[in-house]
Amino acid sequence: MRTKVLERFPAGAPRGSWPAEEYAAARRAEGEPATVVMDLKSDAFLVVVEGQEEDGRS
Repeated sequence: MRTKVLERFPAGAPRGSWPAEEYAAARRAEGEPATVVMDLKSDAFLVVVEGQEEDGRS
C-alpha cells in the first residue's frame, strides 16, 4: 500500500479553524477516502489517501 498526500496545511491555523479536516471532508463527499494525519517533523496536517501499489503487479 502507498499513501498519497493530497494537500498539506500548517498546524498553526487560527483557533476554531480546521482547514485540513474541511478539505478531507470535501474529498470524502466526492468519494475519495481522505484522512488527516499529523506530520510532526514538518508541523503540518496532511490530507492523505491510501492506495494500491502502482507497479503493475496483481
